[in-house]
Amino acid sequence: MKTKILAVSLFLSLLNPVNAQLQKVAVSNAVWNGVTTSKDGRIFVNFPRIEGDNGMRIGEVLKNGKVIPYPNENWNNWKAGADVNEKFVRTNSLRIGPDGLLWVVDTGTPAMGQNPLAGNASKLVSINLKTNKIVQIIPLAQVSKASTFIDDLRISGNTIYLTDAGEPALIILDKTTGKGRRVLEKYHSTVDNIPIKAEGEIMKDNGGNEVRIHADQLEISPDGKWLYFQPASGPLWKVETQYLNNPKISETELESKVSLFYNTPSTGGTAIDADGNIYVSDVNLKQIIKISPDGKESLVIKDERLLWADALWIDDNGYLWIPTGQLNRLSAFQKGVNKVKFPVTIYKLKIGAKPTRN
Repeated sequence: MKTKILAVSLFLSLLNPVNAQLQKVAVSNAVWNGVTTSKDGRIFVNFPRIEGDNGMRIGEVLKNGKVIPYPNENWNNWKAGADVNEKFVRTNSLRIGPDGLLWVVDTGTPAMGQNPLAGNASKLVSINLKTNKIVQIIPLAQVSKASTFIDDLRISGNTIYLTDAGEPALIILDKTTGKGRRVLEKYHSTVDNIPIKAEGEIMKDNGGNEVRIHADQLEISPDGKWLYFQPASGPLWKVETQYLNNPKISETELESKVSLFYNTPSTGGTAIDADGNIYVSDVNLKQIIKISPDGKESLVIKDERLLWADALWIDDNGYLWIPTGQLNRLSAFQKGVNKVKFPVTIYKLKIGAKPTRN
């Protein structure tokens, strides 16, 4: 009997070699989709408010587990019809950049499927973690279109790279001036042409339409040479940043520099380590895979608890942070019935990798 039990245990460990290391970090009764941590151990989270509900947008998780509005209550109390200046309308992503600032993407859209509001609704906001004060607000109206949905960002030097998941494109932004330009608009690498699958089902909105999230995840290689990007359902493309950063290159020539990197699955979020390995959350199979710089895949973890693992984060202690928000179970994708099982959880997993800050 003991031999049989050991054999079963070995089989399970081979299927899921690091399952035992999955550690619960924080829980919430509101859906989150991102987490980032500072060098001194502070934890910040994002609440995407897909259905347009009121409440906290950006929070800090205290040591006792309580989540408080960050940087303050005033930035987190926007309601429909109120002023959009110095307020988070609807945030979609956050991360601590190479400059040590907390960067927040505010889509400026009241709810999923709606267009950005006028004024400074759609914006990037950077926050000094030492003073908890706003450093910079970069309006995004000048690089936006009617149905723009600014999704995520990465930073390299003085350049900010953004994805537009609503009006398919990449956006190249100067961090100092705030001026930017759109590239690869409606090119096949930024358009989501594949249905998104989660927990074995094709995601559909309440009108029965397949959900399509265009240019979404992006990562920069540790040497800054490559930008990797993809629609939410994959695949993952790559292009050298020297071409993206050249405003004189024609769109046709830029498109010729884009190449397929990997056929990724429906993806909630990604992260990249200092060796250039890209970690991808497969929201359909509830697993995390690792893709090496030469395009080889390996399984990091497969676990039933990874219910829509979203924007991943690698901390300075070699942990991969995994926020699970169950986004696909929200009423917007379940014929009006919210099927999220609260609380939602953030886990971390020891992977022994060093982070790349971008």
